[in-house]
Amino acid sequence: MELSELFAGRLDVSDALVRLRQVAFEVGLPIGNRTRTFNSRRAQELGKWAEELGRGEAFRDAVFRAYFVDGRNISKPEELKLIAEAAGLPGEDAVRVLDEGRFATAVNADWERALAFGITAVPTHIYGEHKLVGFHPYEDLRRLVTA
Repeated sequence: MELSELFAGRLDVSDALVRLRQVAFEVGLPIGNRTRTFNSRRAQELGKWAEELGRGEAFRDAVFRAYFVDGRNISKPEELKLIAEAAGLPGEDAVRVLDEGRFATAVNADWERALAFGITAVPTHIYGEHKLVGFHPYEDLRRLVTA
């Protein structure tokens, strides 16, 4: 879905992307010029699998780069297979994990927990009773944990 469709009437996408790029630059994160969003559900399931194999960080980094830098469609199993391989995971096993839905229950539990916390957007940072939604500079995160 186009970002402009997703956020129609709720957010000026152009302004939000300028802010996102600014924050990414400030913290040294690479960022591309994506205009579309893709369902990340399958990537979340593979993330659980990657964590189980001790490759969670490598997989998260690979998914971040694929989605936010390269604008790849992370909802497609064939893309996720390539992303898994880039993270040092066996691609055919990744496809099998998705086909079997091996980590669907765990991801469902994560979604239920997020709903219980009132999370409706990513990223959301929660510390105690305080919540910070969106991409923010380090100083804002520091204030969150010292409030």
